[in-house]
Amino acid sequence: MAEHRTMQRAALLDAARSLLSEGGTEALTFPALAERTGLARSSVYEYFRSRAAVVEELCAVDFPVWAAEVEAAMAGADSPEGKVEAYVRQQLALVGDRRHRAVVAISAGELEAGAREKIRAAHGGLIAMIVEALRELGHREPRLVAMLLQGVVDAAVRRIELGAAEDPEHITEAAVSMALRGVRG
Repeated sequence: MAEHRTMQRAALLDAARSLLSEGGTEALTFPALAERTGLARSSVYEYFRSRAAVVEELCAVDFPVWAAEVEAAMAGADSPEGKVEAYVRQQLALVGDRRHRAVVAISAGELEAGAREKIRAAHGGLIAMIVEALRELGHREPRLVAMLLQGVVDAAVRRIELGAAEDPEHITEAAVSMALRGVRG
């Protein structure tokens, strides 16, 4: 029975990812989740008490996976600049991923404090990964520079997500170039 519940919970989270990546936070409704999973709407409430609870769990499940992929890419780099480049490239490479699109939709949506806090903490984890590389590059305020660097990444993510006129590869190269010029001071 517990295994069945775990599978249904996973199916609900997967449906939530799809709904978010297709239509943003407005698309994430309990009737839509019920329809996607074939569960009764009342059953959805057995798993999650609110949309915010779905969002919080998605953040708790998906953010660490996403952050681990960024961290792994950075670990493969052999210089502080290489780490910065990997940090930017890997986040932009994940843009097409449904988990990432769901996270972006969540970040853009109206959220309850708990979910917002989880997102802030996860972003804080990403920022913390790059602070050390920036310190090695001699920045006196590596945390500030890290947050500005993340702003460049977020802007590039939005540009790619919007299906901008530029090719995603072109946007990625521009972001990497800006980041590297910027962190070198």
